[in-house]
Amino acid sequence: MLDVFVDSLLDSLKVLAFVFVIHVLLSFFEGKIARLLEKKNRLAPLLGSLFGIVPECGVSVVAADLYTKRHITMGTLVAVFLACSDEALPLLFADVTGKWYMGFALLGVKIVAGFLAGFLVDLIYVKGRKEVAGHLDQCEGEAAIHHGCCGHEIDDADENPWREHLLHPFVHSLKIFAYVLTINILFGTLIYFVGEENINSFLSANVYLSPLLSVLVGMIPNCASSVLIAQSYVLGKIPFGALVAGLSVNAGLGMVVLYKDKKNLKDAFVVLGILIAVSLALGYGLIWIA
Repeated sequence: MLDVFVDSLLDSLKVLAFVFVIHVLLSFFEGKIARLLEKKNRLAPLLGSLFGIVPECGVSVVAADLYTKRHITMGTLVAVFLACSDEALPLLFADVTGKWYMGFALLGVKIVAGFLAGFLVDLIYVKGRKEVAGHLDQCEGEAAIHHGCCGHEIDDADENPWREHLLHPFVHSLKIFAYVLTINILFGTLIYFVGEENINSFLSANVYLSPLLSVLVGMIPNCASSVLIAQSYVLGKIPFGALVAGLSVNAGLGMVVLYKDKKNLKDAFVVLGILIAVSLALGYGLIWIA
């Protein structure tokens, strides 16, 4: 059990370092990204899917926050969520002796799927699109304020640059570190008693069930589930379709943000239903790819 804690701590420290660097970089253009996603045009889902491929869990959180404030449409939110892969991408590209090149295929599928699904959702859900357009019209000319994951104002021009570009990213990174450490310990303990081989066997029990099983694992809202799915693919336990299915439904902490807001509870279930349906369609459509 001591090994579980040590391994969890080391893995979480790596995540802390990575997330901190990413958040420092994002702090310089987070507001610009928010403005870009708010544009009232049909390409917003495409921009959302491109934003979603950034391998960082804060991406889905920012998108969910923008949606709850009615600054982006449901289609744009779905596009971001479908494109998210969290920590899976670094793991795939790190497999230099294996199928690292499939990481590019994964990115392509998720970008296209995110855009098409998001565009279709906005096409059907006209009411939601009008609500966002009306809200943005009301905000026209105002100094819109967006809040980052730590509650700080990401558009505050008077913000001390040290606080904006170092303190806030560090505080947020520490929060993610604490969450990831807790999840890593819980998952590490689970894997210790259940056995990693048993979990992999669960995912690979039946090739025709693998997309469905991956979706069930991918619905767990944390980066550990995306890592587990990616690792199963790297080890040859599941086909490419199952990898896509599990990572498409996994929106990191974004779904948690939606469920925390009771006013958007119905929307949260609708978004989850869309993610599951699209993920299963992608998974079974690509199940023949090894």
